[in-house]
Amino acid sequence: MKKILLAACLWTGAAAVNAQTPSEPPLDDYTGKYVFPEGSVVPEVDVTITDGALFMTSVAGSSVCTRLSVDSFQIVEFSGIAFFKRGDDKKVNAVHIEAMGYVLDGQKKSDGSWGFTFYYRPGGELLVPKK
Repeated sequence: MKKILLAACLWTGAAAVNAQTPSEPPLDDYTGKYVFPEGSVVPEVDVTITDGALFMTSVAGSSVCTRLSVDSFQIVEFSGIAFFKRGDDKKVNAVHIEAMGYVLDGQKKSDGSWGFTFYYRPGGELLVPKK
C-alpha cells in the first residue's frame, strides 16, 4: 500500500511539473532598432533595457514598457501597445505599435541592413505612397 501511495505521489508531482507554463522570453529578445516606412510619424524606435525594464526611445519621446503577455507590452507614456512579431526562426524581427491614434509597423534593423513592409488598402491603394 505504501508503494502504491508513493508511486501516486511521484506521478502527481511529475504531472504538476510538466503542466507548468513556459517562462516568458528574456527582454534581450526585443532590444534593437526598429525602422518604420518613409512618411511615418517617427522614422525609427530604439528598444533598450534600462534598470531591468524595456524602454522605447524615438524622436517623439521615450517610455518604459510593461509586459502584458509573451510578446506584447504597454507603452506607458504614450498610452499605447507594442506587439513584437517573431519570424520562422523564433527571433523577434518586427514590431506593431498602436499609440495615440497612430499605427506603426516596423522591421528590426540587423546586420547593417533594414527593410519595411508596404501596406495596401482593400482596393489595392498603397497606404504610404512611393516617392
